[in-house]
Amino acid sequence: MDAKNIAITDYTYDLPAAAIAYHPLAERDASKLLIYRAGVIAQDIYRNIANHLPAGCLLVFNNTKVVEARIVFQKPTGGQIEIFCLEPPAEYGGMALALSQKGRVRWKCLIGGASKWKPGQVLRKTMGDGVSDGAVGGQGAIGLEARWVERSADVFIIELSWTPAELSFAELLHRAGLIPLPPYIHRTVEPGDSERYQTIYARHEGSVAAPTAGLHFTNTIFDALDAKQIRRSFVTLHVGAGTFLPVKAATMGEHHMHIEFIVVEKGVIAGVLETIRSGKPVIAVGTTSARTLESLYWLGAKVLEQPDLAPDKLAVQQWDAHTFSESGTTEKALAALLVWMEASGADQLVTTTQLLITPGYIWKVVEGLVTNFHQPESTLLLLIASLIGTDWRQVYSYALEHGFRFLSYGDGCLFLPALIRRP
Repeated sequence: MDAKNIAITDYTYDLPAAAIAYHPLAERDASKLLIYRAGVIAQDIYRNIANHLPAGCLLVFNNTKVVEARIVFQKPTGGQIEIFCLEPPAEYGGMALALSQKGRVRWKCLIGGASKWKPGQVLRKTMGDGVSDGAVGGQGAIGLEARWVERSADVFIIELSWTPAELSFAELLHRAGLIPLPPYIHRTVEPGDSERYQTIYARHEGSVAAPTAGLHFTNTIFDALDAKQIRRSFVTLHVGAGTFLPVKAATMGEHHMHIEFIVVEKGVIAGVLETIRSGKPVIAVGTTSARTLESLYWLGAKVLEQPDLAPDKLAVQQWDAHTFSESGTTEKALAALLVWMEASGADQLVTTTQLLITPGYIWKVVEGLVTNFHQPESTLLLLIASLIGTDWRQVYSYALEHGFRFLSYGDGCLFLPALIRRP
């Protein structure tokens, strides 16, 4: 199958508004869990997920943390302009460095009410000391300004500056911003969202959307996993807004896949390699973890081909999985990546991925997936179809017929296709 000729209209379904979860359940692990095992569908709740996982498997989670990426400005005329901070320009060299900037930063943003913002106009707001426009009061006044620098087809480059200048951009967002709930959750942000739209293991700030498959996991589940000697590991992929957007192009060849930052510790890669060598399955918790793990293979394949590849050249492009000449097994690719990191003196891999996984993709690392139910005509639905084939329609029909809740705050699935054969 030529991925570029895939028509996105072949990956749609009717999603009633009543099936969308607009609020989380009171208990994270009480959500329904659909279990798909080699074509057979069953259901349970997340609290019992350990009972359905293969013995000795490795679960890999995404420990990114959602930042308060929405900043609302009130114009003197009364109109509102919302800045949605997506990601830093390449000049900062990564999410962590960009978030540590003090006093001033440039950022790629979406703008709500852009027609009300004239080029050259500076937006201003003051927070703290009793001002109630989204800041935490009593922590001293903060002044924030936003300037429109440039506009591309999809995003704006906005320069933000603030006082006190010793605050980092991450700290500024905590004080000035709001949690960015997905646009299909048609309600205002509520106090509970700041806790429930984060996983309990979120550590590294940088996402503008939660890795939602992980929202269901609790310490109770982790204890059950430990009791069954099911191991877990963590990678970081900072989720961009493009992850959840429907594809607008007619075919995938016309679609521009979003770029996302990934960080993976050397020890994590070694653990994945050890699991594969032992014949045990690697199961990704979330599509973001899956894309990160699969990206490791393609990074390793590149250094197999070019062992002295410079760090700034080592990244995964959109069509690598469809055009790159594979030069080794999964084990060889991951081993080569570890050798390359050792030679580079790197304890962690920091790069970007634009990997597009579509039907016809041959999975390299991941053998199972925990995930939520995704929007029609999205790249995430294509990823699911690549894993379980046309059975995705059967799965989604079952979920709709049995009252499963969809999208970010909804229920989820455990996919165990048992058909994957690593190269």
